[in-house]
Amino acid sequence: MYDAIVLAGGAARRLQGADKPQLDVGGVRLLDHVLAAVADAGRRIVVGPRRAVPVPVLWRREDPPGGGPVAAIAAALDAVRAELVAVLAADLPEIAPAVPELLAALRDEADADVACLAGSGGRLNYLAAVWRTAALRRLVSGFADPHGVPVRALIAGASVVEVADEDGWGRDCDTWEELSDARRRWMSRETR
Repeated sequence: MYDAIVLAGGAARRLQGADKPQLDVGGVRLLDHVLAAVADAGRRIVVGPRRAVPVPVLWRREDPPGGGPVAAIAAALDAVRAELVAVLAADLPEIAPAVPELLAALRDEADADVACLAGSGGRLNYLAAVWRTAALRRLVSGFADPHGVPVRALIAGASVVEVADEDGWGRDCDTWEELSDARRRWMSRETR
């Protein structure tokens, strides 16, 4: 069993402030893609402004809003009950196949704190990860104020197991071009 934290409150500056989780790929909102990817989670905790969603979730909000991903994770941790917790950005429409891989990798590496997707060149995707909840709590509590703390600072104190992202499961939609690319990939899969 695991829980999931979905970060859905970013400013989307490169999308001119659009409500990114509400944008769609294949007729499904980005947030709904990610919630479906963690359908088997014990609890799904969404950090961001409340929106209509098709499944039960717990809502949290960092205070003040806009404090960044570590502040958002900190706001959600009180609701986590499972020993493992997926931490996912809300703009990952292709993340579903990665979740079981990340869970398995962390379970297989007893000494690891977190399993992260690693793209080409070994670049870690910090917001496509599964954590041991105790380790995540310990590391987050190490910051007197988590607002503005980058996720790489959180990862810096962790023992990481990398999961190769050869299929691009962790591709996000930070720009209009990336969103268009995700839509094209989705359409090409649908027409096969």
